[in-house]
Amino acid sequence: MELKQAFGSRKPIVGVVHLAATPGAPQYEGRFERIRDRAVRDALRLTEAGCDALIVENFGDAPFYKDRVPAETVAAMAVLVSAIRDEVGVPLGVNVLRNDAESALSIAASTGAGFIRVNVLTGAVVADQGLIEGRAADLLRLRARLAPDVRILADLRVKHAQPLAPRAWEEELQDLIGRGGADAVLITGARTGAAPDPEFCSEVRTRANGTPVLLASGATADNVADFWPHVDGIIVGSATKKRGDAREIVSPDRARRFVEACRTAPQTSSRTKARTAPGTKARTSSRAPS
Repeated sequence: MELKQAFGSRKPIVGVVHLAATPGAPQYEGRFERIRDRAVRDALRLTEAGCDALIVENFGDAPFYKDRVPAETVAAMAVLVSAIRDEVGVPLGVNVLRNDAESALSIAASTGAGFIRVNVLTGAVVADQGLIEGRAADLLRLRARLAPDVRILADLRVKHAQPLAPRAWEEELQDLIGRGGADAVLITGARTGAAPDPEFCSEVRTRANGTPVLLASGATADNVADFWPHVDGIIVGSATKKRGDAREIVSPDRARRFVEACRTAPQTSSRTKARTAPGTKARTSSRAPS
């Protein structure tokens, strides 16, 4: 995947617009215009801070359906993504939690969003929603019919979940790309706002053989320099919010500080260079993300 074409940058910073609870969700407060205004405001603050792209997700709808969400959620998200699209000029993505990739793709197709996030594209995991299974076969066929240009960003061992059966992450990665059709791979920590091991990011990137690898949780202005040389981009949510809380609104100062930290971070790591120097075989590990 050409990152410049998909995200507007060769090494993108993708800001997350965490939607408040949408109609039908337990925490919905009954004022849809407030949800829309907050979403647009957060989107503007993220782009003004320098984010190259945005991804919109129904974070406030917890507890989440494990796969298909109801029609009112799809309708609300389509309206909200469209409202954000009308106010910002950066590429947009969609994530329908917990794992409704087909609805995310349908929203992207109808709103002009360029990418979607899929928490479980291949394999199966056990999460707080129960057993979640990947549906790559259905998703890729739907994409071929509706929106062939929409990119699929897929998690490797997504947060808040564990694989159903023990398996080497290297094998999961190859299936995710080679059999599941992921256009980019996302790495997370164990939960929202938690960071993985930077060295694990480097190892995944080596094994991905040119498929972009993005850090998708845990990056902050204070630690991003540890990750920046080892990934092809970053998805950032909590670090841009007031008090670093994903449930809060975007803080312009925190968002700007994060982007500045990325822009000034080193592009390469001496440790990575040493491990991949000519005549040196890159080290791999069967370790799962921490």
